[in-house]
Amino acid sequence: MAETGILTVLTTTDSPEKAESLARGAVEARVAACAQVSGPVTSVYRWEGEVRAEREWQVLLKTPADRYDALEAHLRAAHDYDTPEIIATPVVRGGADYLAWVAAETRRAEGAGDAPSGA
Repeated sequence: MAETGILTVLTTTDSPEKAESLARGAVEARVAACAQVSGPVTSVYRWEGEVRAEREWQVLLKTPADRYDALEAHLRAAHDYDTPEIIATPVVRGGADYLAWVAAETRRAEGAGDAPSGA
């Protein structure tokens, strides 16, 4: 395992189609190497003075730390929430080949490279 400058970045949205669109858009823009969509999950939160419970889908994106600002800007522009959840967590350790792939995919020209299994 290698030390890394890679982040996992979490966001949520209210439909599987929107989640896939956020994931696909970030990968196409090369601000994330890959993303997984999972859900539905139940989010409980206070908004405008009211406690709410809603179904949401999570999007977990992987990106190098130096691409975070570009990924956040992309998510804010593409997201339809007033205050989208965007949380970054550092990857402390991971497989060196996978981490190198994440870094390369956010910089590589179109058409180069294949995703590792389970990206």
